[in-house]
Amino acid sequence: MSTRPNRPVGTRGDAYDTAPVPVPTRLLVHALVREDGTVDAGELYAVAGLLGMTDQQVRLCVKRLVAEGRFTHEGRGRKAVLKAVADITGAITPNVAYVRHAYRQDHGLAPWDGVWHLFAFAIPESSRTSRDTLRDTLRHLGAAPVQSGLYVSANPIEELVEAQVRHLGVTRAVTRLTSTDLSVGDVDHPPSLAAALWPLDDIAARYDRLADLAQVCLDRLAQPDEPSATEQLTMAIQLAAAFTDAMEPDPLLPPELLPHPWPGAHARRLTAACWTALAEAGTHAPAGTPAPRLFVQYKDLLASIPERLT
Repeated sequence: MSTRPNRPVGTRGDAYDTAPVPVPTRLLVHALVREDGTVDAGELYAVAGLLGMTDQQVRLCVKRLVAEGRFTHEGRGRKAVLKAVADITGAITPNVAYVRHAYRQDHGLAPWDGVWHLFAFAIPESSRTSRDTLRDTLRHLGAAPVQSGLYVSANPIEELVEAQVRHLGVTRAVTRLTSTDLSVGDVDHPPSLAAALWPLDDIAARYDRLADLAQVCLDRLAQPDEPSATEQLTMAIQLAAAFTDAMEPDPLLPPELLPHPWPGAHARRLTAACWTALAEAGTHAPAGTPAPRLFVQYKDLLASIPERLT
């Protein structure tokens, strides 16, 4: 792996002084798959170079993907063409319903009802795999551990948790309840509880990085000398990586529980604006050139959000 940090393309190609989220080589290959399922190797190496990746790093990644049966490979070097064998749809974009809910929260359309949703479980060591899977599911759904075997969420995730509990066959070992009166130690003020239970500082820092990246991309797109297609792809890939990095650990707590102003709302607004600008810049691509699925997926994602929310 390259030891050089990945960097976005700033004005006139200068490195931006805020280190962005590293882009894994595998994600880069997936991001460059076009609607016809192909990846142009010349384009892949060009974008990889702007991201600080070496040719050797790219070659090794392609070799692994081909060996895994995810892609086929025709041709040599930068004139080669990769063809996706496995369906990678959704591999580089967050869940649409999840993102839609985030934008609804940003605009005050999903107010908190004051209810805490709690899940307790006592699964024996003999079923350790099921216990670990349930714990991972709760964390993935935004629940936080209160103490051993007890998790809490500010969102109604019971249906999703119940589905996993039934799948794991541990129904008898799980208890769920709701409450409007929750205290942990001597903390009972809801925003204070949220700050104590969830890593809000880390999540906020991720959104700050996303906002910085989106802003530098917007500034570059506003320059009279329009960025090249390779630059646009580089921006899009880094933006997608940073958006995922910020959104994945975010439990999407209701705004009533978050510090004000919350950087997530600002970062999501800038991200939507940046994708709109990238889409407009992409309209100048040569006719008949298949668009990367990354662009199509984010276009569909943002199109699912009412215009007045973005």
